[in-house]
Amino acid sequence: MQGMRDEDVGNRTTSLRRQLQNVGQNFVEHYNNHRYHESLNNVTPADVYFGRAETILRARQKIKKLTIQKRRLQHQKAAA
Repeated sequence: MQGMRDEDVGNRTTSLRRQLQNVGQNFVEHYNNHRYHESLNNVTPADVYFGRAETILRARQKIKKLTIQKRRLQHQKAAA
């Protein structure tokens, strides 16, 4: 009986280690590839590492500029 119980505990320990490792890997994946970081100008660490940050920031600036122009035009039309 002792051997079966030890084997069961060993299997549970191995299962828990795998689960914990998966949780850690999922966290690192999310943190590096999906979570925007304010200290990195709201891009992901992966964007910075792979050199995509400047392209992303330029695209955001372009969208922002076009949005402001569109809103000004709408406001001018409404005010007229």
